[in-house]
Amino acid sequence: MNTTISENQSLVLIVDDEPFIRAQLRLSLQREGYRTVEAENGREALTLFQQLQPDIVLLDAIMPDLDGFDCCTQLQSLENGPSTPVLMITGLEDQESVDRAFEVGAVDYVTKPIHWPVLRQRVKRLIQQSHLQQKLEAANKELQRLVTIDDLTQVANRRRFEEYCAQEWQRMARNQLPLSLILCDVDFFKAYNDTYGHRAGDRCLQLVAKAIQQTVNRPGDVVARYGGEEFAVILPTTYADGAIHIAARICEAVRQLTIPHHTSQANTCVTVSAGVATEIPVPSSDFQEIIDAADRALYQAKTKGRDRYQQYVKQLSSPVYILNSQHRVV
Repeated sequence: MNTTISENQSLVLIVDDEPFIRAQLRLSLQREGYRTVEAENGREALTLFQQLQPDIVLLDAIMPDLDGFDCCTQLQSLENGPSTPVLMITGLEDQESVDRAFEVGAVDYVTKPIHWPVLRQRVKRLIQQSHLQQKLEAANKELQRLVTIDDLTQVANRRRFEEYCAQEWQRMARNQLPLSLILCDVDFFKAYNDTYGHRAGDRCLQLVAKAIQQTVNRPGDVVARYGGEEFAVILPTTYADGAIHIAARICEAVRQLTIPHHTSQANTCVTVSAGVATEIPVPSSDFQEIIDAADRALYQAKTKGRDRYQQYVKQLSSPVYILNSQHRVV
């Protein structure tokens, strides 16, 4: 292995079992300002690719043990493999070999003996195209993030909530697993705004959103601003007892913020009410069912005094669990 390192230059991985060809490629590319790293076989190339994440791979088609075609196939399964251009270098010009090179993931090829001006231009073009594609993908990802994030609170917005809730509802229906939903509402928020002003109200919502987000730890759980002073927490593969536990923690986390709210009729600080619903979805059913259930539970929590959570139950005779402002479960 031979490496030449300099800052802010594209890295080219040269893979060829012939030392003379590798040396020619290295010198030609270094004259153009590229960094280079060399592998003498396909297996070494795979290791170096994972370690160094090159900008392009120049890959000899015919090598012992693991040839260029099989190496290219395996490169596609590695991190960043599909987005890294592979330029196949081959002494084979038959249609079958050319077709196979593209089938295994190469984006272009040159034949031996190498025409050096052609090689340099293709390397330059492929690297430019790859970098442009990476910039476009990053921009699209950021745009997608922006259209699904609530500007004020930086949690998911209503659009993202509905998309994700529908997605997880259908996934839970296919697998017959539970989906839980918590709807939270900041208690007496209009009175808070009237007393402290809208700027303080915005700051309050930001702090509440952060407290809820920090309470929900699993990657698959999503916290969203449902609207106004309402937040929603989607909990896939979560049974009722787990959702109740999280709802209790959310109520406590917001209470522990100790944001003064002297016009609240529930507490002297900002609190939330929460409605909890859990369903194992029926195939072809509508996710609106669990939203309606959580909303009804939230309404019950409010009518019972706020600063508490309430589990939705389908039968009025079923037990209801409530956390009141004295921190008791009754």
